[in-house]
Amino acid sequence: MSVSLSVNVNAIAMLRNRRDLPWPDLRALGRIALEAGAAGLTVHPRPDQRHIRFSDLPVLRALIDDEFPHAEFNIEGYPSDDFIELCRINQPEQVTLVPDDPRQATSDHGWDFLANRALLKDTVGRLKADGARVSLFADGDTSLEALEVAREVGAERIELYTGPYGGCYDDADRAKRIAEALGQTAERARSLGLGVNAGHDLTVENLPMLVKRIPFIEEVSIGHGLTADALIYGMAETVRRFRRACGQTV
Repeated sequence: MSVSLSVNVNAIAMLRNRRDLPWPDLRALGRIALEAGAAGLTVHPRPDQRHIRFSDLPVLRALIDDEFPHAEFNIEGYPSDDFIELCRINQPEQVTLVPDDPRQATSDHGWDFLANRALLKDTVGRLKADGARVSLFADGDTSLEALEVAREVGAERIELYTGPYGGCYDDADRAKRIAEALGQTAERARSLGLGVNAGHDLTVENLPMLVKRIPFIEEVSIGHGLTADALIYGMAETVRRFRRACGQTV
């Protein structure tokens, strides 16, 4: 079983937003990524629209529907009423719920499942009623008790927050310890029937060890590192490099 790659285009959108100009073109680069074998596209629309704009969502939805009907659209965000409405309108195959404050630069922690049980149960029910698969952002050391709540509220998957793993790029021993902790959390989730995704600061260099430890990861969503590599290798070749790092034959 190989790991699917969803390309997060937030960093591309942030670059575009530095100027009042229509490039880089999200639709065009999304097309290149999907043509190169990415399994889907990920966006994280924030209330201030500092990278993904709400108007980008129907454009990317149409790209997938019109040209790549087997690909998936994954929308990440905090479960506000406005966010749920964006999901209702744009019909993603997957919604990934994150416990972000709007002021955060990026997602940096998973859910406190026990404290947010009622919120998550209500939100997951609303999203599933619209046909979405729901994944919940989870820290790499989440307990079995907390993961039982994730299952109880109706989520189909968790997404392991891999920021600390990505952050120890210059400390191989620490990376191994964190990969082991992530693996144990993934196994706890799997024992409960939850699928496992992963994301945050993943690179061509650190993906292989993570995938070796957790070969049943279903999907990784990658934006910052992939976009940085695309400046060197181009989008198509970068997607192929990341697919190989995920264990795919390319």
